[in-house]
Amino acid sequence: MLSAVKCENVKRFHFHHFHMRKELISKPKDSKSWRDSYYHKLFGLKAAKAVERILPIFEKECPGDDRPHKALDAIRAWALGERKLGMAEVRNLSLGAHAAAREAKTDAAKYVAHAAGQAVGTWHAPAHALGAFWYAGRVYTVNKNRKQIRRIK
Repeated sequence: MLSAVKCENVKRFHFHHFHMRKELISKPKDSKSWRDSYYHKLFGLKAAKAVERILPIFEKECPGDDRPHKALDAIRAWALGERKLGMAEVRNLSLGAHAAAREAKTDAAKYVAHAAGQAVGTWHAPAHALGAFWYAGRVYTVNKNRKQIRRIK
């Protein structure tokens, strides 16, 4: 009986806590209120840096394909305030990087290109940075040659 009471109290606390947070944190109605914010650009920059570390894996396998590199250049330049981006351009860059992933032969190269596509997608929605980090992590699990991965400070 005592454990049931404790469990019920925990449920009530979480339910109450959730509603309090919901009232304090409201979702923006449109992207104009958060796009170009410090944290949005920080997510983009961090995603670009994570993928740049593993980009040599893709470039070694597909030396003539610069689509993932172009995607990373764009998100990095935007995050540093050097370039403006629009939805059509971001979509093309992201889809180009994902198409490069479909054409790559090894899983590691595919994951690198997918990570680049997700990184540039951070302009559209900051949560895409999580996809870039996830794909970058997958590269570490499938890549046998860790010397190809650069260290960037």
